Amino acid sequence: MVLTLNARSALRLALIGAATVSMAACATKPKPTYPTTTAAPPVQAPPAPDRGVAQQSLPANQGPLPGSQQDFVINVGDRIYFDLDSYAIRADAQALLDAQATWLKRYGATAIRIEGNCDELGTREYNLALGARRANAVRDYLVGRGVNGERITTVSFGKEKPIDGGSGEEANAKNRNGHTVLVSGAR
Repeated sequence: MVLTLNARSALRLALIGAATVSMAACATKPKPTYPTTTAAPPVQAPPAPDRGVAQQSLPANQGPLPGSQQDFVINVGDRIYFDLDSYAIRADAQALLDAQATWLKRYGATAIRIEGNCDELGTREYNLALGARRANAVRDYLVGRGVNGERITTVSFGKEKPIDGGSGEEANAKNRNGHTVLVSGAR
């Protein structure tokens, strides 16, 4: 399609006119307004203390509920670490496992699952087998400290559930662990 000079000029003028009308239509619409602040509720002064009655103090937050998952994680600890290519319980993990055993004996209705985890090194199959050995080593340690073995299940995640998604020795060291999870009976 060949346009003459006059036809091209007419087309340009028509396009410019349409754009001008469009912009003008937008300019005449009122802009919506949105509240930028919200009114704060009125502050009420606390009542004056009654001088004839002893004041009662509210108990301060005493921490997690005893026997709860949070109590277990904060006050005992839920994870021990293993050396590279090993499922032997390290000396630094024994105190934590002893504390777990004491806690589990105190809360006898609690059932747990021991999760064995590995770093990214090695094949999937090798790490699943190593994770199972790690989980069973933790289970055996707890049973040896008086925890009823019927309350404990084990599972291996191998390298499938890392707690540190990075790579390198620091991440690998975190991912070589045995994780104790409360599955029932916790408050």
